[in-house]
Amino acid sequence: MSRAGELLTTALPRAGIRTLLRAGDTSLLSPARSADEPPLTIPRDPAREAARRELSKRMYHENDPSLFQRALDAFWDWLGKVLTATSDATPGGTLGLLVIVLAVVALLAALWWRLGTPRRQPTSSAALFDDRPRSAADHRAAAEAHAAQGHWSQAVQERMRALVRALEERALLDVRPGRTADEAAAEAGRVLPAHTDRLRTAARDFDDVTYGGRSATEQSYHRIAELDRDLERTKPQLATSSATTAPHTRQEAAQ
Repeated sequence: MSRAGELLTTALPRAGIRTLLRAGDTSLLSPARSADEPPLTIPRDPAREAARRELSKRMYHENDPSLFQRALDAFWDWLGKVLTATSDATPGGTLGLLVIVLAVVALLAALWWRLGTPRRQPTSSAALFDDRPRSAADHRAAAEAHAAQGHWSQAVQERMRALVRALEERALLDVRPGRTADEAAAEAGRVLPAHTDRLRTAARDFDDVTYGGRSATEQSYHRIAELDRDLERTKPQLATSSATTAPHTRQEAAQ
């Protein structure tokens, strides 16, 4: 068999040859003239082109891996090379690398369990009031309007502002721009000591809603509203210095 015939018979499957014959591509084929000559006498370049056309058909590529599979195989090959190189550089080889990985995972799990889910911490440095001066009654009306619509976060904010504004209107707190909820609760607790804990709780609820990204509940709103009503009926505790010095002053005057 000639070299061209050998190339065709090895590169082109029998089904491809039959396809070429059925398609009438007989110009490339010539019948055998004798038993000693090969039945196919196709030149090299036409044979290569015919084989390329035949093998490019879909029927020969039905079982080829998809593009995703080829990319996945390439990724796993790359990862295997990286792990192999890392294990070679790690004391103890693969076992040492596994121990290091397990130690890192255990450390991360311990930190997650100890610290919990990361979340933004409430910031108490922002002012309690905005630049719009409003009365306690205005803030209470806004709070009730939000509560009627089930907007508990806004209702808590407005009710806390109403509470602090009412204390300012009663001169129990000085009107000071930039005051925070924590500062207002601490100052109010000094003149209304019976409500110190409730004031701190109200300030914390306000901070959690306003700066901590949490959602208020109906219960938290009613808790602040009840505190606001109780503070209206509570008399402040006056400074004891004047009460204690008055008897001494009268005694000194008598002498």
